[in-house]
Amino acid sequence: MATSEYIRKGSSPGTAKGSPVNVKTHRRITSPALLTSALMMATDVLVVLVAFAAALLIHAMLISRVALFREVPLEMSSGPLDVIYLVWFLLALVVVSRRYGLYNAIPSGGGAHELRLTAQAGLTAGLLLCGGLYLTHHDHVSRAMVILLTSVATVSLCIRRATGRLSRYRQYEQGIETRNIVILGTNYLSNALGNHIAGDYRLGYQFRGFITAPGCQDHHDVLPEQILGGPEILRQLTRQHFIDELVIAQPCSTEEVIRLVEEARDLGIDIRAISGFFSELSQNASIEYLGVYPVVSLHRSDSRTIALFVKRLVDISLSLAALIAVFPLMVIIAAMVRLDSDGPIFYVSERIGKRGRVFPCMKFRTMVRDAEVKKKDLAALNERDGILFKLSNDPRVTRVGKFLRKYSLDELPQFFNVLRGEMSIVGPRPPIASEVAKYDLEHFRRLEVLPGLTGLWQVQSRQDSSFAKYIALDTAYVENWSFWLDLKILLRTAEVVIRGTGT
Repeated sequence: MATSEYIRKGSSPGTAKGSPVNVKTHRRITSPALLTSALMMATDVLVVLVAFAAALLIHAMLISRVALFREVPLEMSSGPLDVIYLVWFLLALVVVSRRYGLYNAIPSGGGAHELRLTAQAGLTAGLLLCGGLYLTHHDHVSRAMVILLTSVATVSLCIRRATGRLSRYRQYEQGIETRNIVILGTNYLSNALGNHIAGDYRLGYQFRGFITAPGCQDHHDVLPEQILGGPEILRQLTRQHFIDELVIAQPCSTEEVIRLVEEARDLGIDIRAISGFFSELSQNASIEYLGVYPVVSLHRSDSRTIALFVKRLVDISLSLAALIAVFPLMVIIAAMVRLDSDGPIFYVSERIGKRGRVFPCMKFRTMVRDAEVKKKDLAALNERDGILFKLSNDPRVTRVGKFLRKYSLDELPQFFNVLRGEMSIVGPRPPIASEVAKYDLEHFRRLEVLPGLTGLWQVQSRQDSSFAKYIALDTAYVENWSFWLDLKILLRTAEVVIRGTGT
């Protein structure tokens, strides 16, 4: 199956009117891990600035009043902290926190360990601030303010990290934002590691099974039904199970590990190994912890944490603004749907979202009540090839439904799906389960991102009946996503809606 080669070459036969949306590959000049660390640092700086404001307020309300009594030394209530020393405190905190591994993309320990390091980093930064004041002989700075800043900042950082971790735990418990993991090896250690991962949802992983280590296929210490196959089917497993990480828990040859790393680089997955294995490949790698098991990273894929975070903020902002703007229109449409034909106002169908997650997709009802039953009788009239189904003059569509479809107004309720995090403004359209069941291996690539209200196929080849082109355009979007591409798709979507090219 061709993916996106002809997209990069420009227009192709069968595209919609207007200039095509060209997809370009952008070279990234910034490390994703560095961007993730920068976001964590910026969050800590913001927390400290808020803590500084709180410390000033406490100082003004309590310490200054107590200083009216003669028993309080003058240096305890003198001038507030200078800006230069606040900056010094922030720099010290960031450097120490980074040294403790608090800005790693993958946490190096449990919650108690993280809180201990956070408190230690805050107190160390406070000591460094005191040292700076001593060396520069700035006696006018309030000692009480230094103590307040250090205390309030340390407590605030601990609260921020604790609440953040608890929020992640709630998501992990619901299966949201977890990482799919497989283990290379079928020995006793592999079995123990697999049981540890599967038994603790707080690790943030979904354990998918074991892959047999090369040369060790005869004896297994794991259940046979948990063995997915050998390393030669890693590509297939990655596509079907949306694998994020492979952990090597059984020794194999260095040549085989190098081959796995090269394949992981192509597939975009991480590879880690039990600490002590393959020391020649991980001499400079720091020890991390997968639960209680020490591991080292052999390959880490490019992450789009910052970009996806910003995209999510944009989705929330745009969907809220859109719902506020079109709410009166949605009320009118709801009344028209109810008066036009019998049946509910909304049509809710189960769709397959990111990484195969099922979610209820909302639309205004545009068909008669028994549309699904009549679909079987119309199968021979299908105008699309492959697994898609479409009729230009579908007899199941109501009068109001034709108008709503023409201007894509039936999809307005999907802004609620965007707010809930099940969809994005721009992305591949969410398929139904019967379509996904017929996917070939490479078709699963379009499920690696959130489905969208609009996408490259909708603005480029909406009237094209080719399933191959439908998949190729969605794959091109997944492979070459950028904010600039999203903006161009949104502008083209406005044009398509205004022209009323929907069916």
